[in-house]
Amino acid sequence: MTDTPRWFRTALEQRPSHRDVEVDGARVHYRCWGPEGEPGVVFVHGGAAHSGWWDHIAPFFTPGRSPGSGGRVVALDLTGHGDSSRRERYDLDTWAREVLATAEAGGIAGPPLVVGHSMGGWVTATVGALYGERTSGLVIVDSPLNDQPPEEARLRRRERALRVYPDHETIVDRFHTMPPQDVLLPYVRRHIAEESIVEIDGGWTWKFDPAMLAERLLLRELLPQLKSRAAFFRSEFGLVPPSMAEDIAGLLGPRVPMVELPDAGHHPMLDQPLSLVTALRMLIRQWAVDDL
Repeated sequence: MTDTPRWFRTALEQRPSHRDVEVDGARVHYRCWGPEGEPGVVFVHGGAAHSGWWDHIAPFFTPGRSPGSGGRVVALDLTGHGDSSRRERYDLDTWAREVLATAEAGGIAGPPLVVGHSMGGWVTATVGALYGERTSGLVIVDSPLNDQPPEEARLRRRERALRVYPDHETIVDRFHTMPPQDVLLPYVRRHIAEESIVEIDGGWTWKFDPAMLAERLLLRELLPQLKSRAAFFRSEFGLVPPSMAEDIAGLLGPRVPMVELPDAGHHPMLDQPLSLVTALRMLIRQWAVDDL
């Protein structure tokens, strides 16, 4: 696409390697950037999404793009999403084990930083509650405190099988976020849409398993159980209003960074990706200083 900005083209030129690891009897697909054997980050997508949502974000955390603080980066497809296997049932504990398994198999040295968006924030909080000592920190991005994951809530209302579309362009044009978002950078939207679909007999459909739905612990119940340092990012026009952010700060304590992403919707990697990158870079560098 000739109308894409340089930063986006440069990010996608740094292509990830694609790998699989078995976790609890299922194949989990993941992408890797940067040199193996370095400290690093695991990115966890939201519901009905996939690891490709981080393709234009992850390269900013490798040594070539972040001198002095870059390392190994992994983004996984939780089972039931992307190119990973499906399961009979999906629970947060299993997904949390998938996060840690891909961090290890993907070559991250030492405890990883885990960054989770939306439903991925539930997964990240579960990692922190069950296995916090095996992480270097947690970042939860715009996950609401008192509701079920927004993507699953919307799928529950649909209550139907995934639609099959007649051709590639039709399904790409139909791509939209869950929950919907007014502003989407068109070049980011196109890339993510292309990675979200699969050709089957009779046409094209979405990769995620609509049967992934389950009742989850509320984030309010998970946050007090965290056994690792954490930060919370809220989008200005996302699902966490200022009053809820105050409640979250009260649960996490005064030393936990609460970061607002200006002018961002619930999916900041789709409308304000560079603000998200900058905030994460600053947090990583500050935590590195704290560790000295």
